[in-house]
Amino acid sequence: MAEQEANNAVDRSPIAQLERRNSLEKFLQGRRPEAQELKNRHILLDTTSAPTLQARQAELERQRITDSLKRGLAKRPEKGDLVEKNILPESTAAPSLQETQKKLAKQMRADSIEKHLQGRPKQEGILHADETPIAEG
Repeated sequence: MAEQEANNAVDRSPIAQLERRNSLEKFLQGRRPEAQELKNRHILLDTTSAPTLQARQAELERQRITDSLKRGLAKRPEKGDLVEKNILPESTAAPSLQETQKKLAKQMRADSIEKHLQGRPKQEGILHADETPIAEG
């Protein structure tokens, strides 16, 4: 019964549909963005080709970019080459830990050098910066 009342309330005459369409056009007329604005926002394609060819043109452009990326990646040097040239560090540690690993290795080298210098035997006849040479007579 409620459906029947709802169907009776909707005016399906051609005049009502025309008025509805006109009111929608009037509503959108002031709010519709210009074609150039839609192109700037990448909603409309900015192309001069026929609409039937636009999809093929976009596909070809995407394929050209893909091919260019593949060529660039093919020319990319291997990781081993970059390690040999000291561009990449020779490390198996996670990238977030590599800086700490580098500092640790530097400190260990400094400690090792210090240890070897302390164990070095004393040599006579070596002048130090604060000593004056002894003249032989």
